[in-house]
Amino acid sequence: MTEQRNDLGVLVFVEQDEGKPADVSLELLSKARELAGKLGKRVGAVLPGDGVSDLAKRLIACGADVVFLAEGPELKHYTTIPYADVVAGVIEEQKPDIVLFGASLVGRDLAPRVASKLRTGLTADCTDLQIGDFSDKNGSYTNLLYQIRPAFGGNIIATIITPDHRPQMATVREGVMRLEPPDESRTGNVERIPVHVDGADELVQVIERFKAEKKVNLKAASVIVAGGAGVGGKEGFELICELARVLGGEVGASRAAVDAGYIGKEHQVGQTGTTVRPKVYIACGISGQVQHRAGMDESGKIIAINDDPGAPIFSIAHYGIVGDMFTIIPTLIEAYKNKD
Repeated sequence: MTEQRNDLGVLVFVEQDEGKPADVSLELLSKARELAGKLGKRVGAVLPGDGVSDLAKRLIACGADVVFLAEGPELKHYTTIPYADVVAGVIEEQKPDIVLFGASLVGRDLAPRVASKLRTGLTADCTDLQIGDFSDKNGSYTNLLYQIRPAFGGNIIATIITPDHRPQMATVREGVMRLEPPDESRTGNVERIPVHVDGADELVQVIERFKAEKKVNLKAASVIVAGGAGVGGKEGFELICELARVLGGEVGASRAAVDAGYIGKEHQVGQTGTTVRPKVYIACGISGQVQHRAGMDESGKIIAINDDPGAPIFSIAHYGIVGDMFTIIPTLIEAYKNKD
């Protein structure tokens, strides 16, 4: 590895599958660029895999100043120990202030192992990251990472800091950070990392892989029709599904609807679900508590249907319809079918 530098502000673990980077990793590079700018330092990306060197240019365009590339057949598929050794090795040598992982299945498995190896803290499932200062009876600290996440079932927002240990580490939920357009004019360096895997590292091997495509892709949907507790039950969601089908959209739900068993958790939108930014978001029977609004308030157009004129959802809706959704939605469906 090249000589250590002390100007690496943020290091992002880049998760990839067969050469395709995870969306959350690209989102984190955009956020890392912002955080590192406030620190006056560089952004790094650590990229383990096999035959993934072509990704380096894209990562630089998305915000990385340097890509630490670890390639080898042992890293073709994710396994915990080899990947943890690679990431921890880069951190120990480069000493970044902040290390970020996506809160995916891989990130949630890898980040705790790396934090344990480095004997530092880890905040899981963050929904926001900021740079700020902090003072207490022990002294004053500057340029700390504010690790912001929901707590107690999403009822409060906690801000967590790591004043005395480095690096400051966090996993971040997919979709909560805005993915900025890549800048193809950006330049950066690629540093190859030697891979050393011994017998102990290969205790777990991938024998066969089975990939199932997501049945619900809320992040990519341009239209989402979401239902809340006001839908009344699974039968009410059949109407929601029909409107979504007619509009060519996906079905979303509030946490209250999911907790009530009206629909599966993969449909949940909000602070404890998926963060979405569709062109059109239709909220049906959703009161609009802050936890739900945090996951959809950047939608292009928000249409709220609720029989309570005082529902908080109307405060962020571009168009509000006060009335019974069981009357309004069939009318919308019929109108759309006959629009020609």
